[in-house]
Amino acid sequence: MAATRDLVQRELPNDLSLRSRGEHRLKDLQTAEEIFELVISDLTKDFPPLRTLDIRRNNLPSQTTPLVGREREVAAAQEQLLDPDVRLLTLTGPGGTGKTRLAVQVAAEALQQFADGVCFVPLASIADAALVPTAIAQSLGILQAAARQLLETLIDYLRDRQLLLCLDNFEHLPAAAPFLSELLEHCPRLKLLLTSRAVLHIAGERDFLVPPLGVPAREPLPPVEHLTQYEAVRLFVERAQAVKADFAVTGNSGRAVVEICQRLDGLSLGIELAAARVRLLPPEVMLVRMDRRLPLLTGGPRDLPFRHQTLRGAIAWSYDLLIEAEQTLFRRLPVFAGGCTLEAAEAICGGWETGISSQAPRGIESPLPDARSMLSPIDVLDGAASLLDKSLLREEQSARCEPRLLMLETIREYGLEQLEASSEAAEVRRRHAVYYLQLAEAAAPKLHGPEQVDWLDRLEAEHDNLGAVQAWTQAQPRGREQALRLASALLWFWLVRGYYAEGRRASSATTRGRQRCWSRAWYCSGSSAIAGQATTRCIDSAKRPRIKASTSARQRCTKRVWRCVVKRAIRAPSRQR
Repeated sequence: MAATRDLVQRELPNDLSLRSRGEHRLKDLQTAEEIFELVISDLTKDFPPLRTLDIRRNNLPSQTTPLVGREREVAAAQEQLLDPDVRLLTLTGPGGTGKTRLAVQVAAEALQQFADGVCFVPLASIADAALVPTAIAQSLGILQAAARQLLETLIDYLRDRQLLLCLDNFEHLPAAAPFLSELLEHCPRLKLLLTSRAVLHIAGERDFLVPPLGVPAREPLPPVEHLTQYEAVRLFVERAQAVKADFAVTGNSGRAVVEICQRLDGLSLGIELAAARVRLLPPEVMLVRMDRRLPLLTGGPRDLPFRHQTLRGAIAWSYDLLIEAEQTLFRRLPVFAGGCTLEAAEAICGGWETGISSQAPRGIESPLPDARSMLSPIDVLDGAASLLDKSLLREEQSARCEPRLLMLETIREYGLEQLEASSEAAEVRRRHAVYYLQLAEAAAPKLHGPEQVDWLDRLEAEHDNLGAVQAWTQAQPRGREQALRLASALLWFWLVRGYYAEGRRASSATTRGRQRCWSRAWYCSGSSAIAGQATTRCIDSAKRPRIKASTSARQRCTKRVWRCVVKRAIRAPSRQR
């Protein structure tokens, strides 16, 4: 404000002047600024007090950087907070989403509605739930009477006050939830605003899920001049310019910045940590290293808690708060690529007696005689519900298929690290392969009947999982036969849904020598102009006596493949490859 005054005061006309209104903190929550008002002769000079943070009692922390975006979330959360029927609003989301920053801004915007102010209570350093009342009392400046319980003292103080308590980082103190219920019951004008990675499940609670920052689509990529309209890109640019003043998004770097923000799931902490690396790594170079995000994203501000200095630390904080059964499920679920249904999670992650046949296909049998000794049984339904509550899983509804459980890719990467460090990795991956091979082979005959659309949609939803199984079986010493079986089962799905390149790649990796005839037929089915000649050559090759599979199983599998493909290729209308 003072800088603006210096720029304009010498240029003002004689009938205009500036008058200082003193230093005030505005709703952007940064340091206090001297505010000036424009005085015009012959107009009133008496104005009401400025509506700033100083006119209501509060201890909201100052922020060293401005809040980027979040206008919709601030407005929506404030609307819910001020709803007369809402007494407790919990801002939830995974670590690094920016819940604390959002809560502080919401409290600042709502300050005028609380006659007795806002009290911010940081709880990250509190290890014992019994100390929560003490932390609140200290923030309010209340001294405990020797002869009274602190809860009674707090209730007497808050009973008639219209006040907002903002409790930050409550996720590790669920045992203090009954105390909050007591406060709300006896203090009718009190409201609570919490940040937590898990909902409390107490009466009157309203959950507000903090979404990731908005990220543009890669295809088609918006024009460079429009990229900063997206919150994630704007945050990256602003934080990058803080460490490299001349940083700017150009045509070359724009696509890399967008993909970095996408791979970080729009998490504000991850984006800030990535932007801080721009001094050493240009976005194009950084993107090459993003396959392993967690080792790259370190070096956050040293004045923040350790869990906010690295993305791994933020996720590890949530993981360490889980009970043993929840940790077990958390490290098994990342075996799924692109999410899974609850049925698949129960079959693969729940234990042996949950749907996976003990007669596993040859080539992917369990390495131990009794696979039950490798995976301890767990309750997947309760575990998944708990991980959803704790923001480590999210649920995605589908119009045609059943809901899917998904992990953000940054969280999944941490979960894969935990899986590989355990003794369960080989068995979990094997069970994953068995389940999806059985699913694909069950779907194959359904792709030519009245249920075709439903089964195509189901395979589409599991496309990433099927691709992961294809890659895993190809990499196993005895998995070529299973990879061929999977390719055979998925062939018509690939054709109908246009995954030609994927099918060609899978067929090349799973067949040898003249067995590739079925692959050529499949390839030609995408272009009927040459399908007739190529198909004839494939049929002739397949009939030659010297073309024999090494095993009867592979022989049957190959026969099924070329018979299906050749028949469909001859009948198929002209297609573009």
